[in-house]
Amino acid sequence: MSVRELVVLGTASQVPTRQRNHNGYLLRWDGEGILFDPGEGTQRQMLRAGVAAHDLHRICVTHFHGDHSLGLAGVIQRINLDKVPHEITAHYPRSGQRFFERLRYATAYRETVPLTEAPVREDGVLATTGAYTLEARRLSHPVESFGYRLTEPDGRRMLPERLAAHGITGPDVGRLQREGSLGGVLLEAVSEVRRGQRFAFVMDTRLCEGAYALAEGCDLLVIESTFLDEDEQLAVEYGHLTASQAARVARDAGVRHLVLTHFSQRYSEPEEFERQARDAGFEGELTVAHDLLRVPVPKRL
Repeated sequence: MSVRELVVLGTASQVPTRQRNHNGYLLRWDGEGILFDPGEGTQRQMLRAGVAAHDLHRICVTHFHGDHSLGLAGVIQRINLDKVPHEITAHYPRSGQRFFERLRYATAYRETVPLTEAPVREDGVLATTGAYTLEARRLSHPVESFGYRLTEPDGRRMLPERLAAHGITGPDVGRLQREGSLGGVLLEAVSEVRRGQRFAFVMDTRLCEGAYALAEGCDLLVIESTFLDEDEQLAVEYGHLTASQAARVARDAGVRHLVLTHFSQRYSEPEEFERQARDAGFEGELTVAHDLLRVPVPKRL
């Protein structure tokens, strides 16, 4: 059975708190696991969330501030300790190559697993598989930062009443799907386009074109909202979003489910993030993330 869900491992920003670990997010996409921004303590949070090193297939780092990357050393060593039986690919800004190498080889250990380094140099597609296309877009932060977007290919939804009208039943339905036509009946005549699901991960950034492009039409958007509206000047200065700004991105992009995360230690009331996001006009499903939360990717419409 396929599973598509977000496992939230940590939700703090620069400084962890008693309730919030540094960043860490695992996207389960059918048989693959994509780990985003493993901050300090991610390995332990994986244990608490029931996530194994064997679940990982890609690691995506948005930028090389510590709260988004210091967990790389432990995660990579755990991958090798557990002898994960498949190759793992790591994406990160090319400008931070020296940081990635220092974290990958922070201490001595035995390498047992192929780890492919695929640094991000510019906007564009990073990987295409049968299940998704992964792409990156540049964000606006004091250090180079990229957000990530995963898009499932469009498929087709069979229409039972049209199949019945043409007398197509049983194994012939599968044959029609595979071959595109059957007895003069085209697949398009008995089905409709089923839009692929879309997920985006937008971390440390000011409002920018890249954030909107990543969020466009997403079923699930994970986006930072480090500050509340009264501290908007701090957000601009340090390259972050407020709750209202994040919500406006989601609203204007037509996002179905918005997940706010990456909260400053100065705030202790998560309800205020939700209130400000609603006041900004976002009407879809809204989650203010907390550690160890699981968020399913919304079902197709």
